Amino acid sequence: MQPAKVIGSVTATVKHSSMQGAKMLLIQPQLVNGAADGDPIIAIDGVGAGIGETVMVTSDGRHSRKILQTDATPVRWTIIGIIDE
Repeated sequence: MQPAKVIGSVTATVKHSSMQGAKMLLIQPQLVNGAADGDPIIAIDGVGAGIGETVMVTSDGRHSRKILQTDATPVRWTIIGIIDE
């Protein structure tokens, strides 16, 4: 798991069938001190996060398969919690 800041929303006209109806957000992974950790990435939102919020993300495929209710998906990153500030 890793903290990240939600910096935008993502719209796709064509996406994998497992992602139909899923909310995608652009997130900036962060180090514990709040500094950016690499490039922004796209994550599936499983908790109703919004732009500007700090979230917890995971690359564990179990969470994305559970949220998308499928056995196979190309999704790697999933938002699993909103960090209270």
